[in-house]
Amino acid sequence: MALEVRGLAKHYGTPPDAVPVFAQVEFTVAPGEFVAIVGPSGVGKSTLLNCLAGLDRWDAGSIALDGTRLDDLDDTQRALWRRRHVGFVFQAFHVLPHLDVAQNVALPLMLQDTPAGERDARIAAMLAAVGLQGLGGRLPQQLSGGQLQRVAIARALVHRPALILADEPTGNLDPSTAQQVMDLLIAETRAHGASLVLVTHAAPAADRADRRLELRADGISALPAGAVG
Repeated sequence: MALEVRGLAKHYGTPPDAVPVFAQVEFTVAPGEFVAIVGPSGVGKSTLLNCLAGLDRWDAGSIALDGTRLDDLDDTQRALWRRRHVGFVFQAFHVLPHLDVAQNVALPLMLQDTPAGERDARIAAMLAAVGLQGLGGRLPQQLSGGQLQRVAIARALVHRPALILADEPTGNLDPSTAQQVMDLLIAETRAHGASLVLVTHAAPAADRADRRLELRADGISALPAGAVG
């Protein structure tokens, strides 16, 4: 079982002024499975995704990936774990403007000290997979929004992580480009056997998932096919 979340709870502030975000969140995601998390604005979907990545802290419960419990790791250990096992795709792309496409994609491999020969081969293969072959030397400002999201997907997948987390990855794209980006994201995660957790308000993106889960303040529950919450 790739990802296991048990009894997760999160609040902001300290008692008696603490503001609850969510509680009793429980779900699992198998290797190769695509799960979409939906729910109203402000319920904490992005916060939950940050917890899954070990970027944010929670107040109760546990998160484990392939048997490693994040709550047993200190900050340094979480950072090292995240570099190796997690790929993150953001709505706003978050590519570095002063680095070219190939350098942006290379960042996870550089953080892992991947040898130069292997690094170059993986970058070339990943750029070809996302349809950006020949564009490795371009700067982000020379690319379209759809191309920038392809760079972000390539960067998230190049180190072959077990867990892909995507936060509204089609939110800034037109419908046609959004569909192409989702096609690419799903195909590449399936090819690598990664678990994909997507947070979205977009019904077309959520409808592509193997399962849809609705996050609420008091927990999380499965939605029937076609329902987005």
